[in-house]
Amino acid sequence: MDRTERFYKIELLLRSRGCVSFAALREELDVSPATLKRDLQYLRDRLNAPIVYDAFDNGYRFDAAAARGERHELPGMWFSENEIHALLTMHQLLAGLDDDGVLSRHLQPMLERLQGMLGADAAESRELMRRIKVIGTARRRVPSRWFELLGSALVQRRRIWLRYFKRSDRRESEREVSPQRLVHYRGTWYLDAWCHASDGLRRFALDAVREAKLLETKAKNVPVRELEAALDAGYGIYGGGDTKVKWATLLFDADAAQWVASEEWHPQQKARHLADGRYELQVPYADATELTMDILRHGDSVTVAGDKALAAAIALRLKSALSRYA
Repeated sequence: MDRTERFYKIELLLRSRGCVSFAALREELDVSPATLKRDLQYLRDRLNAPIVYDAFDNGYRFDAAAARGERHELPGMWFSENEIHALLTMHQLLAGLDDDGVLSRHLQPMLERLQGMLGADAAESRELMRRIKVIGTARRRVPSRWFELLGSALVQRRRIWLRYFKRSDRRESEREVSPQRLVHYRGTWYLDAWCHASDGLRRFALDAVREAKLLETKAKNVPVRELEAALDAGYGIYGGGDTKVKWATLLFDADAAQWVASEEWHPQQKARHLADGRYELQVPYADATELTMDILRHGDSVTVAGDKALAAAIALRLKSALSRYA
């Protein structure tokens, strides 16, 4: 544990325990008496920490002013013990989205500092990490080199040249794009960007990027509201673009309703419970591809009401699936 970590650890112990003896501080920090005395003196004299010795309790604590809420904070990063635990938990959640360890690699210095502030050794850290588990299914892995390059372009507001594989026609194309936003959705990463070839906002799957280069040209900036209106208006990852948004009305049986009623299918969805126990869900969509897959996932527990084209598409898919098991 380096000196800075010791300073944060001392403050953490005093805040969490109230009054801590000299012996307890030494044991937690694993330092000599002389080193601990120097640390306490430095915190008082140079960093204005209101640490006092309480003769009655035979320990060190923050004085009454600190106890009244006039919070003293060390310069730079400061977190309470509960906040550190929450951050370590979030690190594990991020690791579940992090195929090649690109996020973990950049966050590792902060992670080590947080563990040092808690005084956790390697064994304790491993035990903590084992208490969080992220289960991902059908993930499409993204090469870390593209993730880092695109993240850098977003921060620097620079354009990117892409060689991109389009799955719909199974062809590759070259694009110059202005990155606007990275999106993680259902197990993979997407880039929302202004495409200068098609002169509009497009969404690119990072796992379909075949090659990418950072350009010196300044990126075109698209306001967030315009970005959301164009790409988030409809259902799923095929949310918008140039297609007009329609509304689908789905009726779920009572058994399925108890699950679906707790789900958010779209931020702008409309829903209500019906008198007979069914659940009515209305969602906007521009492209029916993903919505169709999610409706099929509920099998005979859901019906499409009002939208004849969508209902016909669902019926066709069901008939096609049935024919495979004839």
